[in-house]
Amino acid sequence: MTTSRSGTTAVTPKPRPAEVSPAPPARAPSYGGHVRVPYDGLRDFVAGVFRARGLPPGRARGAAGALCHGDLTGFTTHGVTNLARLYLPLLDGGRCDPRAEPELLADSGAAVLLDARSALGLWSATEAMELAVERARTHGVGLVSVRGGTHFGCAGHHALRAVEHGMIGLASSNCGRQRLAPPLGGAAPMLGTNPLALAAPGGAHPPFVLDMSTTVVPTGRIRAAARAGEPVPDGWLEDADGAPVTDPAAYDRGEARLRWLGGSPETGGHKGYGLGLLVEVLSALLPGAGLGPHRDTSPQPDDDVGHLLLAVAPGRLRPETDFLEAATGLFGALLDCSPTRPGEPVTYPGHREWRRSRHRLAHGVPLTTPLHRELREVASRLGAPFPAPLPDTTAPADTSGGPA
Repeated sequence: MTTSRSGTTAVTPKPRPAEVSPAPPARAPSYGGHVRVPYDGLRDFVAGVFRARGLPPGRARGAAGALCHGDLTGFTTHGVTNLARLYLPLLDGGRCDPRAEPELLADSGAAVLLDARSALGLWSATEAMELAVERARTHGVGLVSVRGGTHFGCAGHHALRAVEHGMIGLASSNCGRQRLAPPLGGAAPMLGTNPLALAAPGGAHPPFVLDMSTTVVPTGRIRAAARAGEPVPDGWLEDADGAPVTDPAAYDRGEARLRWLGGSPETGGHKGYGLGLLVEVLSALLPGAGLGPHRDTSPQPDDDVGHLLLAVAPGRLRPETDFLEAATGLFGALLDCSPTRPGEPVTYPGHREWRRSRHRLAHGVPLTTPLHRELREVASRLGAPFPAPLPDTTAPADTSGGPA
């Protein structure tokens, strides 16, 4: 995501070349429990893995970029940690078709309905946003509703595709028929984490990117804490009586459930619950995808996922230069706000992630030592080139701030 003097924003500049090794090294330097690898080498490795699982080359590269977006920006629970834990099992188990061609079911010009036919969501959602952008050029808005999808990774990645074209992008997804969180005041889980993202050009500043689950955290944060043997903060999980749970392993034991943004009814939990339902309506009810709330109470997988991809072209409503100048003023005013804590400047959603992505493009993407080992094993098993680790002299501290 680079910004020119004219205020035009591009999401991902060309990364520097990567050094790759045909076989994983015996040992790799570790920086505070992390190993840094070049971004482009990591992306090429993931693309190679997807090609080995049947994806055409262009599709594999697009899917790899979507997955590595999480590690580049700091949303690591939606990055390459999911390669062996989520996407390879989807492909190997036949729940995801690597060569499926989405089918056009309805087309009214500005609005389109697609059946993804179980294509890899990392790729199909990106393609759906490109179609939304194409329609927005003609109609001012482009809406692509998708059913038959699979997990699409970071919602923010897909929303940012619209920003590449000077547009505002919105991306949302339900979790198919998978049920992870109960309705507010309910005893049984009926909805997914239902992510939502909005991205907009920042003018002379980095893009605005709000990328969030509608539960307090996604399940990946819970499971990452469980793998690390660390407790989670009060407010992430609750038991059947609504009491806080801090043991993350309790979630997969069925002894805890996710809370909605806002927490309890007294602290605004109806807002997160309402947002979760909003995503369910727009992403699944609209296209006819699998719904979380249904009468079958047996456990269900996250198949037949629904997505919404929306692009809005500001230049069709007002002069584009006026919009970008106003965006510069809006986000610049926020950045100029005096902080309450010295040394902790005010930012806005997407700003810290943009800084982090610049740092990691220049100095490498940090992978935890266990994850690095896991990916090397995947590379060895598939014979895929794996990026050589960067020496510690190229790994200054990541001072971009914000949660990773």
